[in-house]
Amino acid sequence: MQLPPVGLLTHLRTHVMPVLTGPPVLAFLPAITLAAFWLGGETTLVVVALGLPLLFALGGAFGGFRPRPPLPRDSVTGLFLREAFEATVDEIFEESHSSGRQSACFVLELDSYRDLIDLHGQSAADLAAQRSGERILSALRDSDTIARIGDSRFAICLSPVRQLDLELCIQLAGRLQSNIEDAIALDGLSLHLSCSIGFCLRSRAPDSTGQDWLDAAISALSDAHQSGPSTIRAYSTEMRRRSRERNDLREEVAAALENGQIQPWYQPQISTDTGKVSGFEALARWSHPVHGMISPTTFLPVMEEVGLLERLGQVMLYHALTALKAWDSADAGVPQVGVNFASHELRNPALVDKIRWELDRFDLEPGRLAIEILETVMTDAPDDMISKNITGLAKLGCCIDLDDYGTGHASIASLRRFAVSRIKIDRSFVMRADQDPEQQRFIGAILDMAERLEVETLAEGVETVGEHALLAQLGCDHVQGFGIGRPMPFDQTLDWIAAHTVKLQGVPKIGRRAD
Repeated sequence: MQLPPVGLLTHLRTHVMPVLTGPPVLAFLPAITLAAFWLGGETTLVVVALGLPLLFALGGAFGGFRPRPPLPRDSVTGLFLREAFEATVDEIFEESHSSGRQSACFVLELDSYRDLIDLHGQSAADLAAQRSGERILSALRDSDTIARIGDSRFAICLSPVRQLDLELCIQLAGRLQSNIEDAIALDGLSLHLSCSIGFCLRSRAPDSTGQDWLDAAISALSDAHQSGPSTIRAYSTEMRRRSRERNDLREEVAAALENGQIQPWYQPQISTDTGKVSGFEALARWSHPVHGMISPTTFLPVMEEVGLLERLGQVMLYHALTALKAWDSADAGVPQVGVNFASHELRNPALVDKIRWELDRFDLEPGRLAIEILETVMTDAPDDMISKNITGLAKLGCCIDLDDYGTGHASIASLRRFAVSRIKIDRSFVMRADQDPEQQRFIGAILDMAERLEVETLAEGVETVGEHALLAQLGCDHVQGFGIGRPMPFDQTLDWIAAHTVKLQGVPKIGRRAD
């Protein structure tokens, strides 16, 4: 039975042409034309030479040779975007599996990119991204693939090779960091950047897709961020377990905050002059019903990711003021409680009114609440709302404690500007101070400055009797640390205060330095 013309063309396109236009057949075209000339002479050669292209055209073969549309690229760096990169990762994932060759996927992120925008503007950030892309390219081979998958994030997939191990990947990551760290000239200034890198070897990739491989490299980058800037991390199964636990915490943390699993524990602060309790600092602790105590370094970043730090601040403030009233009822003689405030809380326009309302509700004087603010909050170019709130809380009568002093390089002007009433000397200066003369000189300089500015001082991280005695002799007003008392739930604080009061009976004062 004869096929109709349309059916014949369809048959040619779907069955015959894929065979005739394949690479093996095309390789025989010269032989076909020569055979036609040998068998039929010039007339047959002309027919074959004209007929074959016509046959291919009717079969739609030439449609297969249309040039692929160009892949989209980033307008700033000229690099591929995420969609194109993910397609390449899928291809290399399968290719390396079938060929037995090795590859690796890297994800690199510029540190403090948002700060760069805040300080120098978007055009400077674009220049930094452009230069960074060029420098990454210079460390790679032409066959490797690089893309910009975020404002400050780049991804790299190495073309498969016979030999690639963990050490070689770490060496490449080090070269990438070194290239990024070269200064970038900007209007007479030199910008200095650093980057964090996470990577995953193809042989260690979890699950079975290119996307899983890329996600593993991103997980390694997240782990690098936890260790600070300019860090390199390789993906491991342990990291996968931690990532899974982190995801679980992300789902549980909101309920834990509302059902009372996350509450303040209180660490005592004592006066070096009298030895009496001068206050408690409220510190967030999570008592998990299955995992037990979860470290704040684990759950606080999770709370920040899900936007619950402000709610945590509200819970901490309520419990801290409740504890203060309970200590008053027990005649415990606790003058003050300190609560930590993060920068995003200090951006709340209603913060001062809220604190005023809470103090009125509990019938407490503002001076009995210490607002603890990290030194870095004051030194990282605080916006107008942060400055306004800190100043407003000081005018309200709350004490302003500058936490972790010595880590953020706060100027004397900022101490006066924000009406700081007490600086808390970071534990890095206190550690082994009784044995290290250089530590003693640092502490002495801080105490001299504080005395001249009429600002009180508190040393954090005091762990030994020798450190305590030295700080008292140097003139530090208050001390806090494991050597004084560990953080404890509220129901243990009254017993601790009673035991501490008993110890004070008959104990002479530690002499302070001569004026």
